[in-house]
Amino acid sequence: MADKESDEFAKGDHVTWKSHGGTAEGTVERKITSDTEASGRTVRASEDEPQYEVRSEKSGRTAVHKPGALHED
Repeated sequence: MADKESDEFAKGDHVTWKSHGGTAEGTVERKITSDTEASGRTVRASEDEPQYEVRSEKSGRTAVHKPGALHED
């Protein structure tokens, strides 16, 4: 598992992630710490295993990613 502190993001943080054929970038919308509906799907998350909803700068759409998939700019 990655270092816990490097996996912490806050609303408004600018991040990048690997996307279809390249790298996408956007902004953290929220940290998800419980099972919920987000970005059109059921998200399984907890305090120990959070996920982040991010908004793509290119498409304007949101997606949910695990912390290890995101890189802070």
